Parts: sequence; C-alpha cells; structure tokens
Amino acid sequence: MNNSEMNIDGKAIQFPIFTGSENKKAMDISKLRAETGYVTLDYGLKNTAVTKSSITFLNGEEGILRYRGYPIEQLAEKATFLEVAYLLIYGELPTQTELDTFISGVTNHTLIHENMKKFFEGYPQHAHPMGVLASMTCALSSFYPESLDPSLNEKSVDQTILRLIAKTATIAAWSFKNSVGHPVMYPQNRLDFSANLLYMMFAKPTEEYVINDKVVSALNKLLILHADHEQNCSTFTTRVVGSSQASLYAAVSAGIMALWGPLHGGANQAVVEMLQKIYDDGGASKANIDKWILRFKDKDSGQRLMGFGHRVYKNFDPRATIIKKAADEVMEDLNVDDPLLDIAKQLEYAALNEDYFIERKLYPNVDYYSGLLYRAMGIPVDMFTVMFALGRLPGWIANWKEMVEEGQPITRPRQIYIGEKKRDFVPLEQR
Repeated sequence: MNNSEMNIDGKAIQFPIFTGSENKKAMDISKLRAETGYVTLDYGLKNTAVTKSSITFLNGEEGILRYRGYPIEQLAEKATFLEVAYLLIYGELPTQTELDTFISGVTNHTLIHENMKKFFEGYPQHAHPMGVLASMTCALSSFYPESLDPSLNEKSVDQTILRLIAKTATIAAWSFKNSVGHPVMYPQNRLDFSANLLYMMFAKPTEEYVINDKVVSALNKLLILHADHEQNCSTFTTRVVGSSQASLYAAVSAGIMALWGPLHGGANQAVVEMLQKIYDDGGASKANIDKWILRFKDKDSGQRLMGFGHRVYKNFDPRATIIKKAADEVMEDLNVDDPLLDIAKQLEYAALNEDYFIERKLYPNVDYYSGLLYRAMGIPVDMFTVMFALGRLPGWIANWKEMVEEGQPITRPRQIYIGEKKRDFVPLEQR
C-alpha cells in the first residue's frame, strides 16, 4: 500500500493510499485528528468516502452502473427484481434452488398482521403515501420484537429481510388504496412480485383484474434500476441509523424518510409537475417549448430544468436509456396519447443538441422518464417516490447487512464550531 505525505504545521504526516477494485483511489485519513488535531471540512461529503463497499460500482464520468460487478443493462434486460434483490443482499446471483427458496420466503410473508389495518383507518385519506409507508415500516418492528436484538443470528436476519421485502410491498399498495378510498386487496401469491404489486394497487373486488405483461415487465425494470445507487442520501441514512444497532425496520424507515425529499426520490415527481406546467402555459407546440427553453437558460427566471444532469453522472445516465425504451413500449401497448411525453421528447432533443446544455452536461437522468412511465401505468404522482422506495429496498438492506457484518462503528462525524466563545450566564432580570 502506498502512502501520501502531507505537511501540517511543519510536521510531515504519512497517510495510506487505498485503491479499490476499479482503481478508484482514496487517502485514508482515519488517524488525521489523532496525529495532528485537525479534521477535514467537506460539505455534503462530496469528497469523502464514508465506507468501503462491494455492493455497487458507479462511474459517473463514463456512465457506468454495476451491481456486484454485473452491468445494469444486463440485469434490467435479463433478471427479475427478486433475483437482483438476492444478488445485492447476498453477493452472488442465486442458483435456481436458492432463487426458488428466496421467492417462496418472500411470497409466504406478503400478508401483514390484521391489526395493522387499523393503522390505515387512522390515517386521513389525504395522508401522503410516503409518510404512511415510513411509519408503517417502522411499526413492523412492534409485531416482530425479536428483530430489535442487535445480536441477531444469520437465520433471524434472513427472516427479517424476507418479511421486509414482502410486507413493504403490501403496505405500499394499501397506502395507495387508502389515498383513493378503496378497499384493500389482499396479495395473490400465485403472482410474481411486480404483478402482485400492480394487482394490490389496481384490482377491485367488483371486477376481474387483467395482468398486462408489458406493464409488469416495465415495472420490473424500474424496480431493478432503482435497486441501489452507491452511497446516496437515503442509503447513507440507512447506514447511519443502522450503525447505532437500531433494527433493520428502523434503519429502512429512516431511509424512506430521506428518500422522500424532493432533491432525492421526489425528483421524478418534480419532472412531471414541470412538464404539466409547460403544457398548461401553451401546450406542446414548438413555439411554447422554445419559450420555456429560453427560460431554463435564463438563471434569473427562477425556472429549473428538472430531470437533467446528476450529482454523480457527468455523462448520460445509463438508466435513462432503459427507462425511455420501456416508456415508449408501454405507451404504445396501452395506446397512451400523453402530450407531456411529446414535451419531454422536445426538451430532450434540445438538451442533446444545444451547446448550452451540452457544455453543462445536462443529460436526461433516470427521473426524467420514470415519472412518465409511472403516469402511463396509472400510478399517481404521490406514489412515485413510494415506487422508488420499493425498488431501493434491496440496496438499503444490502448496505445495512454489509455494515453490520463488518462491525462498523457508530457513525459520528465531527464539526467545526463557529458559535460564541465562552461567556457567563446573565440572570433574567439583567438581560
């Protein structure tokens, strides 16, 4: 291992250089404060690797995303969501026997305790589904108190993982039913994960629900593409909470809450709202689009181009290409004539061909087309982030599991204090 030398206050300090399997390099400053009294200041942790991980590799400059070494393009095309979930959580693609056992385990836990139905009755109909999902996920620990034991053995952890994947999907679907005032639909264990989720969301007790294979396939792709994305805000939150030895339910609930923010999981909702705003202003005409493009270029207009560019990707988001194709296929199959899609395509063309956007690397990201695809499926805007959470669940679990198994210490970052220096207390009557 090589070292890097840093001169601090006239003293030469050696820091080990760590190189990852894809040749990413990091300076190990774990002993910086102990040896020098200094800490680093890194707003948003943009330059700080908070852990070593073998789960996901992301190269934003080249537009590469791999789960456990497998390219996202291959997984989205050839794998099922539960197959990818197993890969992320346990490190390898499952054998047929392993996959059958895993699917059976998830399927056998899709029901939630009947007492939890009373919780749904307590929420107002207008409650945001993300708030319901987060609180109900945390509430699962009340029904499985053994999960609170930080010394859980491998079998107990596996059981909690199966329950979480299965029951979170049911909770998500029921939160949607609650928001539209419909009776809940119990899971159908004859269906696969994606088909079952759609059934619980859209089936009604008054009529037969017909499964659309293309919609199921598109949802499977969406869930896979969202399954993990390195140390993003919600994943890091899950690790932070889990580092206190909180239960997996609590850690994932915290991850859901972090995902809820509009700068994270709410981005695809913001895209649809932007497109709707453009449409309401003048339709999908080229003149109206050109007018809005000028607004996006004008930094004083207050108008942000949502769904373009990415904190990590400095090239085309590889997930966006897959989602765009799936969206086109679903809309053609369902005969959806969505003017917002026309607007989206015109904006994309401008971004890919005008110097202003090219120079700023404002390429469409995964959020740009995922919202339109959800919309075509009949999923309302408030549920977009819930669907994102269901996809990201295996990544949260995998990161929690990796952290626990490695025995990582509780997360406790430092700060630079900039408040008042020591001062004496002033009695109330003298203030």
